[in-house]
Amino acid sequence: METWKLLLLFIAAFGGGLAIFFVKSDKSNLLKLVLSFSGAYLFSITVLHLIPSAYKGAEGASIGLYILFGFMLQVFLEQFSEGVEHGHIHKHGEKNVFPVGIMFSLCLHAFLEGMPLANDPHNELIYGISIHHIPASFALASILMQNNFNSSKIMICVAVFAVMAPFGYFISSGINEGSILGLEAHFNKMMGVVIGIFLHISTTILFESSAGHKINKKKMIAVLLGMGIAIAGFLFSHQH
Repeated sequence: METWKLLLLFIAAFGGGLAIFFVKSDKSNLLKLVLSFSGAYLFSITVLHLIPSAYKGAEGASIGLYILFGFMLQVFLEQFSEGVEHGHIHKHGEKNVFPVGIMFSLCLHAFLEGMPLANDPHNELIYGISIHHIPASFALASILMQNNFNSSKIMICVAVFAVMAPFGYFISSGINEGSILGLEAHFNKMMGVVIGIFLHISTTILFESSAGHKINKKKMIAVLLGMGIAIAGFLFSHQH
């Protein structure tokens, strides 16, 4: 387990949430471009790295079932998170009401997203997850601010969210190394669930915001850039 990954995950998410106190104008278009980049990058890394890795081993034939379960789990979580993990910011009518469903589902989502980092030898995944959590954390902080929570409470909630991905990485590292309850035999199955979540998140990000199923020039550049960096990293890692 590498300390710098823990710090990067935390700083990216925490910084994304704190940005709500400094951004005075509507940055929704910029957030959409960041999301498009991270969605394309996560999708590419999932296809190029995570899926082939998960299918290795004796349980490979059943991994597809866990991928489907992860996909549907994310569908279920979004019934409570309202798409905050996609950077969605919704207006809430009730003030001073803590969004328990959003907070719980978002934290579980972040925890699961941190797990594949235990099997990321070429550091291809860490940057995509970190970038992906910036707009998600910003959306969470925005919702809390709309509900009239004070700055200290917003910072605490953002910090809790920011620590979940590092915690997922910490736990999965222990599992992968065989130091937690002997669960290392089921590591690929757990990765199958996470792959399903990544496939849902990344494809939703890529297609849901495209009016009339058309992608504008800026978004296309962001998508191609995300995929291009992922492919370059894949080719480089397989030459060494």
